[in-house]
Amino acid sequence: MNRVKDMNKKPQNALIEVQNLKQYFPVRSGLFSKKYVKAVDDVSFHIQRGETLGLVGESGCGKTTTGRSVLRLYEPTDGKIIYNGTDITKVDMKPYRQKMQIVFQDPYASLDPRMTVGDIVGEPIDINKLAGSKKERNDIIMEMLQRVGLSSEHANRYPHEFSGGQRQRIGIARALAVNPEFIVCDEPISALDVSIQAQIVNMFEDLQEKMGLTYLFIAHDISVVKHISNRIGVMYLGKLVELADSHELVFHNVHPYTRSLISAVPIPDPASSRKRKRIILDGDVPSPLNPPSGCRFRTRCPYATERCKTEEPKLTEISNGHYVACHNLDKVTANS
Repeated sequence: MNRVKDMNKKPQNALIEVQNLKQYFPVRSGLFSKKYVKAVDDVSFHIQRGETLGLVGESGCGKTTTGRSVLRLYEPTDGKIIYNGTDITKVDMKPYRQKMQIVFQDPYASLDPRMTVGDIVGEPIDINKLAGSKKERNDIIMEMLQRVGLSSEHANRYPHEFSGGQRQRIGIARALAVNPEFIVCDEPISALDVSIQAQIVNMFEDLQEKMGLTYLFIAHDISVVKHISNRIGVMYLGKLVELADSHELVFHNVHPYTRSLISAVPIPDPASSRKRKRIILDGDVPSPLNPPSGCRFRTRCPYATERCKTEEPKLTEISNGHYVACHNLDKVTANS
């Protein structure tokens, strides 16, 4: 059952491969000593071309740091980032900025309030010299605004004149302006009203179909991630603890942490909701400055053993494409 598969083995048709990614941030703990916040610690995954990989977990688990490290907005402490077969971990990123873009969480803070929408969308066009004339530049801007559901008259307005959902559309238009292949969606709907979230998610899906985009979709809401993602990875305290097809992960999850997250997802049917058992974890998330030895989830896991204190579990394939990092799978499944 627990056969180990090499997570670094080159998958076919992968656009992004992340191998043993580490992102440590130094924190001064004394006059002559340093400690490190291990925000991302030995994470590996790949994303197929045209696929959406969802990344979920509690606040502070390292989802956003992973996304930004993949784009090298943070320089990784260790590991490899391979884009379309080329290791880009140490190379000049300028040629890849056009291919790899990000949509930020806060649609207001990520837009310059002094610039018009036209200039915001046009800035990456200018930096990458994608337009030979002002007319061509303007045509690209208008096309991008139209693709995200805005009109040409919005180009001369400023970000503060728009609603949150419209501002996020502007951020998406800016990312699309350079015709990228890969986009990190860093919690792009968490700051929006629920009524707007579905519109933005549907737009992401339409854009992916029309433009052949590949996404790393980071979010808290598993129900949203399930809707848009082909596969889902679950992170806890800088580690990837489970990775599987979206349907498999939601309905046949194995890791105790994943089960707790899934049990917290609201069910619209009151009768079914009352029957479902909510899995409540004991304690708080440990500090990434001083994570537990062995399995990082052991301090909150009801199935933890002595082995969990000393030995870190490896991501193990338990069925086709379903990976779990847990020493006590038999005990967990027996109590399901």
